Amino acid sequence: MPGEAAKLPPEITLTFVEAREIDPPAGVTPAHWRLLTTHAVTTLTDAKQITGFYRARWMIEQLFRTMKSKGFDIEAVRVADGGPFENLTAATLIAAIQVLQLVRERDGAAGRPLEDVFDPEDQSAMEAICASLEGRTEKQKNPHPKGSLAYGAWVCARLGDWTGYYVQPGPVVMLQGFLRMKAIHQGWTMRGAR
Repeated sequence: MPGEAAKLPPEITLTFVEAREIDPPAGVTPAHWRLLTTHAVTTLTDAKQITGFYRARWMIEQLFRTMKSKGFDIEAVRVADGGPFENLTAATLIAAIQVLQLVRERDGAAGRPLEDVFDPEDQSAMEAICASLEGRTEKQKNPHPKGSLAYGAWVCARLGDWTGYYVQPGPVVMLQGFLRMKAIHQGWTMRGAR
């Protein structure tokens, strides 16, 4: 786009930030980052902020992965001139963030409430679904308190075909379970409307 190039500034000032891991775990190669940024970096606090931004990159990659082909597949949407693509993208972003909230709270470490992702009226349906998903072994029982986001994350993970064993569920499994939970809840709500 020739017109777009004209909008760019004639020059950009970059700052180089180098960060090295001082005390890595035994047998692990220390992290060594060389970062370029357009942010002004004049103090150690500024440099720490830049490395903090960089450390968040994996979560950002997970967000895009959840929105794109491994998740909601926003890239497959046909775009029509004047269509509501921006609204669809915003709604997909919100849903992808909710999925990542479930992933981050799957162990209950932050103690977040269920309402961070779900409506309060979802709780009774979620508890009924949870009872149907729990197995006989301790690993197949929801270890989190009712009303916690970790409780909801466990239910979504099980609905996404996580067995409760082996590795923790990631965004793809959590998304599948989240979508199933929403569909089940819709049926639950329609049943109560009769």
